[in-house]
Amino acid sequence: MKADLTLPLPAERFIPHRLPMRLVETLLSCEDAAGVVETAVAANGPLTGADGALDDVAFVELLAQGYAVIKGYDDLFNGKEISKGYLVGIKKIQVKGRAAAGDRLLIRIRTVGRFEGFAVAEGEVEREGEILACGSIKLWIVPSDPAAGGAA
Repeated sequence: MKADLTLPLPAERFIPHRLPMRLVETLLSCEDAAGVVETAVAANGPLTGADGALDDVAFVELLAQGYAVIKGYDDLFNGKEISKGYLVGIKKIQVKGRAAAGDRLLIRIRTVGRFEGFAVAEGEVEREGEILACGSIKLWIVPSDPAAGGAA
């Protein structure tokens, strides 16, 4: 029997991260290796300062977790086991605004390349239509079968 993959779905279904390190909450859409994930900035999160401001490094983690959620969903949708992966590179990250506790954020992420077990994704983190951060990340997808060469 195929799992019910009707969106929206909780992000934690697709990634190993658990609170407090899980920064993303809900997968809203996913199609063609691209998707939108939503979250609210937690006041007591590990990347939220005493003043309630989200640390800039959190934007990279939001992109990485956003990618992991859409990759996990895509894997299940295609009848595969959810892949494990690791963030191995950050490129051209631009922080254009600030986020604070209580802000609702959308993470838009899309896979732009795959090569020998690696994936490159681009994305934006936005609040009410304002892009707060954008950039490109590189991930290594652990091969499910080491002899297969690790296709992402």
